[in-house]
Amino acid sequence: MTIRVLLCDDQALVRSGFRLILEARPDLQVVGEAEDGAQAVRLAAQTQPDVILMDVRMPHLDGVEATRQIVAAGSPARILVLTTYDLDEYVYAAIRAGASGFLLKDVQPAQLAEAIRVIAAGDALLAPSVTRRLLGQFARTLPEQRAIPATLSALTEREADVLRLLAAGLSNAELAGRLYISEATVKSHVSSLLRKLGVRDRVQAVILAYEAGLVTPQQP
Repeated sequence: MTIRVLLCDDQALVRSGFRLILEARPDLQVVGEAEDGAQAVRLAAQTQPDVILMDVRMPHLDGVEATRQIVAAGSPARILVLTTYDLDEYVYAAIRAGASGFLLKDVQPAQLAEAIRVIAAGDALLAPSVTRRLLGQFARTLPEQRAIPATLSALTEREADVLRLLAAGLSNAELAGRLYISEATVKSHVSSLLRKLGVRDRVQAVILAYEAGLVTPQQP
């Protein structure tokens, strides 16, 4: 199966480099290039990509707002944020807006291709250690008193346990070990809780857990 990719970056040289890398892989196809966020939003609707590589710092409309608009429009595309700076404020905002992960622009070609495959498969691209830092930073911006979404009450006790451990940055393998279940069962629980919470992926589920106060940055 060919993965359709939309490139969004204001630098033509960067887009050309990414295109060369991706089109050298038989399973990856570049379906369009956008030079700013507004064009990214239009092309996302026109080209129906599976994955969008989104630069966060672009003129006219930045990658954060473009991500927000693409997600709000109901696009099923997974958005992979590209940044020059590790975990800057744009990355936090883009993840909250609906991005499924981020990469630094100096990523190696093989890593870029693999990241796109991971995102296209529906997995969130955040290493556990990065998840802990990202969500710890995110959670510190939240107020003490928070409303608990009704969707959380739909989770089973086991699904709530899985969500708490996801929020702590545990991988599927670590989750399986902690709960004494198989990785396949972990994936089943994650799929079920994503469906019940009505979120795109595990990153968005964890953000919801922090917003609801189900977990706090101090929890292990």
